[in-house]
Amino acid sequence: MQAGRPGQLRASGRAFAQISQFHPELTAFRRDLHAHPELGFEEVYTSSRVAHALKLCGVDEVHTGIAKTGVVAVIKGQQTGTAFTSGARPMVGLRADMDALPMTEHNEFGWKSSKTGLMHGCGHDGHTTMLVGAARYLAETRHFAGDAVLVFQPAEEGRGGAEAMIQAGLFERFPVQSIYAMHNWPSMRPGTIGINPGPMMAAADRVTIEIAGKGGHGAHAYLTVDPVLVAAHIITAVQSIVSRNVKAMDSAVISLCAMHAGDPGAMSVVAGSATLVGTVRTFRPDVQNLVERRLQDLCTSVAQGFGATATVTYERIYPATINSPAEYTLATAVADQLVGPENVVRDLEPSMGSEDFSFMLQVKPGAYLRLGQGEQLPDGKGASIGGVGSRFLHNSCYDFNDSVLPLGSALFAGIVERSLPLKPQAV
Repeated sequence: MQAGRPGQLRASGRAFAQISQFHPELTAFRRDLHAHPELGFEEVYTSSRVAHALKLCGVDEVHTGIAKTGVVAVIKGQQTGTAFTSGARPMVGLRADMDALPMTEHNEFGWKSSKTGLMHGCGHDGHTTMLVGAARYLAETRHFAGDAVLVFQPAEEGRGGAEAMIQAGLFERFPVQSIYAMHNWPSMRPGTIGINPGPMMAAADRVTIEIAGKGGHGAHAYLTVDPVLVAAHIITAVQSIVSRNVKAMDSAVISLCAMHAGDPGAMSVVAGSATLVGTVRTFRPDVQNLVERRLQDLCTSVAQGFGATATVTYERIYPATINSPAEYTLATAVADQLVGPENVVRDLEPSMGSEDFSFMLQVKPGAYLRLGQGEQLPDGKGASIGGVGSRFLHNSCYDFNDSVLPLGSALFAGIVERSLPLKPQAV
């Protein structure tokens, strides 16, 4: 393995070595984005900075305004290669998200958020920067055959940016054969890469249960149908779905996280209705279907047992993020070459969190990876001073670890070069 400069990670390969030469520029770019966070579909400053940086990199095409603030760059490689055997010009996609979170940052370093109530608490500033770094390297070297399509996506954080880009014609305009993305992961140490041959992130569904009872005076509860009592039984009953209906080898989470009934100021009034809201997480469509069906049946039956009614609204928000076999194999090979097989977790435990890159993987084959960026301490707090960034995602003291920027950029670039290989030179 090649040794990096002081403070840098160790990794192998031409891409990592070349990108490390402009590591300070990437760090400055990332910290500027961090200081200017923007919510989904509002990434005006971010997208303009990205577009400007891409033009300076010498990419062939920069397309802006896709799904409002999305940016797509195209870098044309060489005209001959093994990927050209079918006659069509091959294309591979790389995706990074750009949006921030509606939360107040509590860091004190010089690049902390300049906006109260907004911060890059999930590292999308780092993802964006790593893809810009890959763009610069790919545009300078063009050691691939075909087109690299770099997708800078708005609104990953619950606002449907991936789906919006697809609906805006992303894959009709840029018909990639495959697409890849990555996410920083603070509980994995820097210099490690994680991937799984199947699920990486869970599907995220929203469930709303509206219970209709019969209100009245708390002193005469026998004349009422108390929806709070019904809600309490539903809350406990639905947990039996995972323990008694879902196979032990499968995974599911049902969390009813909010409840509303009555008025806190009306201590003696039995409410006429109650509402429960929560989330369901699954990896497999058949388990997802099972949970939805059992929620409908169980909530209805429990409510009927008390003389009430329950209406269940089940909304499928994000599908599961599931890697394609061939793309998993390719991405793993790139990671092995970059950091060594001993630093690649190839059967990474999936997360029950969700990711809207899953919408792209429903349209195109691809793979999603995790990039280690910090050591999680036993107390779960870690450290974020000076950009070390070990606190976990969505923490007000989180920061992206700038030391991994060249590694992430090289991983992106390596995926392009392996996906679109040049023909071997004749000897």
